[in-house]
Amino acid sequence: MKRILVPTDFSEQSKYALKAAAKIASLNNCEIYILHMLDIPDLQSFSGVKTDIPEIIFFKKTAESKLDEFASHDCLKNITTYSLLRLMKTFEGVQEVNQEFAIDLVVMGSHGASGMKEFMIGSNTEKVVRTSEVPVLVIKGQNENLKFENFTFASDFETKNKQNFYKAVELTKSFGANLNLLYINTPSNFTSNEHIENKFTGFEIDYPKVKHHIYNDYTIEKGIINFNNKNHIDLTIMNTHGRKGIAHFFNGSISEDLVNHSNRPILTYRL
Repeated sequence: MKRILVPTDFSEQSKYALKAAAKIASLNNCEIYILHMLDIPDLQSFSGVKTDIPEIIFFKKTAESKLDEFASHDCLKNITTYSLLRLMKTFEGVQEVNQEFAIDLVVMGSHGASGMKEFMIGSNTEKVVRTSEVPVLVIKGQNENLKFENFTFASDFETKNKQNFYKAVELTKSFGANLNLLYINTPSNFTSNEHIENKFTGFEIDYPKVKHHIYNDYTIEKGIINFNNKNHIDLTIMNTHGRKGIAHFFNGSISEDLVNHSNRPILTYRL
């Protein structure tokens, strides 16, 4: 891992994400790219009329000033940092920057979403999780004692998950962290312990800090959250299907639900 992208809207949540990214960068000798998006349609609605060039220049200069201030945070001392300003929608801009600079990890803060807002539009963070080909780490709230010592890889341990599983293992090793392989057994999809243990055998690795866990709960989302709370997990790693359109509308994604509802950091890999 060499390059970390931190999209920011200059909110407190973005600052929490920046601090987390700085900690990861210092442990792995990474560069940090800080990205702010100027969404032109939003500027048009702000002014009430079609935005002309002078207005765009004004907003651009204001954003550049805020970006410079954001990038001067004390947590970035001794870390190579680059500031980027783009004019497009957040999730589109993240995709473009990921490709342009060969980004290895995106770190974002999240306000979370609930109720009708979550059902209809979600959040920018959720959209990035759904569309990014690069792993996305979502930071929820402030955590001055943020640690990267105990990780959970939550999965159904089907063959399709193996490629991202090995990526998760390499990430875990880079931190020297413990890795908990977690299968949630639910009433609607109940299976025997023997069958689950057989699934685990296909995910064996040469790493001494690995444990297997079978956890029973009413839903997968609740099971992951409850397991993490009981075992003091610092980071949950999951795959996301990246569903779009009507499939996403009806089926959603467990990883996106966790982004909205879990208070602990979530790292997603796109299947």
